Amino acid sequence: MSEVVALTHATLIDGTGEPPVADATVVMADGVISATGSADRVAIPAGADVVDCSGAFVIPGLMDANIHLVSSRTPDTLLDFEGRYEELAFEAAEMALKYGLTTVFDTWGPAAPLVKARDAINAGERTGARFFCAGNIFGLNGPMSEDFFKTGDTFEPETKKRINDVWEIGCGTNLISLSADDIAGALDKYIDATGVDFIKYAASDHRTEGFLLFSETAQRKIVDVCHARGLLVQAHTTTVESLRMEIEAGNDLLQHPDITATTPIPGELMDQIVERQLPCMALFVTERYLEWLSTAKPEAAAARLVSDQNNRAFIANGARVLLTTDAFAYGQRVKNHRGFRPGLLEDSVPDMPTQIGRGHFLWIQAAWERGMEPMEVLRSASSYIAEAYGKDDVLGTVTPGKAADMVILNADPLAAPENYGNIRDVVKGGVVVDRTKLGATTLLADDPGEYR
Repeated sequence: MSEVVALTHATLIDGTGEPPVADATVVMADGVISATGSADRVAIPAGADVVDCSGAFVIPGLMDANIHLVSSRTPDTLLDFEGRYEELAFEAAEMALKYGLTTVFDTWGPAAPLVKARDAINAGERTGARFFCAGNIFGLNGPMSEDFFKTGDTFEPETKKRINDVWEIGCGTNLISLSADDIAGALDKYIDATGVDFIKYAASDHRTEGFLLFSETAQRKIVDVCHARGLLVQAHTTTVESLRMEIEAGNDLLQHPDITATTPIPGELMDQIVERQLPCMALFVTERYLEWLSTAKPEAAAARLVSDQNNRAFIANGARVLLTTDAFAYGQRVKNHRGFRPGLLEDSVPDMPTQIGRGHFLWIQAAWERGMEPMEVLRSASSYIAEAYGKDDVLGTVTPGKAADMVILNADPLAAPENYGNIRDVVKGGVVVDRTKLGATTLLADDPGEYR
C-alpha cells in the first residue's frame, strides 16, 4: 500500500512563478507530488498522514548548479583518502541536504568515486542531496598538477600521476596537442569509461593566465559529441574571448560567464546571452564580501568587481541566472593548509561564498542586494536550474508529477533573503529528512550551522 502524506495549511510558493497560495495543501505518494492547491480544492485521501504546516511556507527543494563534492584537494587529504574519495562525496552531500539543497550538480571531481556515491544516494543506500556529475573538467589535469595545486618537488612523479589519473582518465592537458577528431574520440571514450551525467570542458586554462585551450573547431566537435550522446555540455571560461567561443560552439549552459578577468562582457555578447536565454551559472557574492576583498585582497578585487558588474548586467538585461556557488565542504584541516587558497578560507573572511551548507544562502542574499526580484531569486535557485539541466520533467517545482522535494520554511522567502535559512523541515523524495543526523560525524567538513 502506498504511503500518502498531506501537508496542510501552508503558504505554497511552487516555483513556477505563480503567486503564493495561502492555506494550501500538498499531497504526495511514494515520493511523488500528486496534488497541490488551496485547501478548498484539494481533497486529502483517506488514510493519509496529515502534517499541519500552519504558519509555514513550502517552496521547491533548493538546487546548486555548480558544486564540488570532492574538492578539499590539499595533498595530505588526497593521500589520506586515496581509494575512498566517495566518503568525502557522501559527507558533502549530507551537508548540502541538511541546509535545503535537495539536488546539486557537481561540475569537477573524480568520476568513479562520484558515480559510486551518486548511485548509492539514488538507490536510497545513503542519505544526501541528489546529485549529477561531470567528473573531470575535460582538458585539465588532476588536482596534484599545475592546474590546481602546485606541489613542486614535494611528491615523486609517480605519486602525483597516480592521484591525477583518478581525475583525468587520459583526458588532461595532453588533449590540446591532438587533432579535433582525436579530441572528439577521446571524449567518446571518457563518456563510455565514466558514466557521467554531463560534460564540462576547459575553453580556457585554470592557472589564472586565461590562455585558450581548445580551438573553435575542437570546441564544436566536443559539443557535437555530447549532443550525439544525449549529454548537455558546458565550458570553464575565464575571459571574454573564451566565453564567446563557448557560446558560438553551441554550449547548453554557461559556467561562471561572469568571470572575464578585467574586461566586462561587451554589449553585443551580452545581447546574445540574453536573447538566447542561455543559462548563466553566475558566482554572486555579497556586498560585505566585496568590501572585505577590496581591502584585504586588492590584487583579486579588480577582477571580482568586473564579475560583479557582469552579474548586475545579467539581472538588468533579463538573463537567465542560476544559483551557483562553486562550493565545497571543508573544515579546519583544510583551512590550516597555507598553500590552499591562502587568506580566502580563514575564519575572519566575512560571508564565505564557497562553503557547502552556507554558500547558497549567501548567493541568495547577494542576488537580493543586486535587485533581483524575489520570485526570480527563488526560481534561480530551483526551477531554472532544473530546466537548464533538462531535469524539469521530474524536479524543480512543487507541482503534480514532480519528485516530492521541498523545503518548509518558518518565514516568507519572498519577504527577506535570510528567511531561506529559517528552515523547519527538508523533504526529499517525500521523506522528511532527520536533519539532526546529517553531518553528525564529519571527516573534513565543518558544519556551518543555521543561517539567519
